[in-house]
Amino acid sequence: MAVLNTQQVSLAGVNPAFVAADALGDEWANSGRSYLHVKNGAAAAVDVTVDSQTQCNQGFDHNVAVNVPAASERRIGPFPKSRFDDAAGRVHVAYSAVANVTVAVVEVP
Repeated sequence: MAVLNTQQVSLAGVNPAFVAADALGDEWANSGRSYLHVKNGAAAAVDVTVDSQTQCNQGFDHNVAVNVPAASERRIGPFPKSRFDDAAGRVHVAYSAVANVTVAVVEVP
């Protein structure tokens, strides 16, 4: 599992640096104001699953699953800390495929 660096949006703008999605998944420190930007350069859709760490009051864990169509992008988030943070304050994400998939974590101050 790779640790992604969070990139800050500013008044000067940000051109996020994208990295290859890790086959074992990715994680990052969650501020509650960050989002995951996924670029799918593959010829097939990719499912991105963000792991919810807290069960609802009915006892279910509602992970967030987002389908990113071929040759498309999605911005997913923000991630409320009470729902998505693990014990270390990190968000975990998994991908159904990683070939030609790049990601960046961007945070609004």
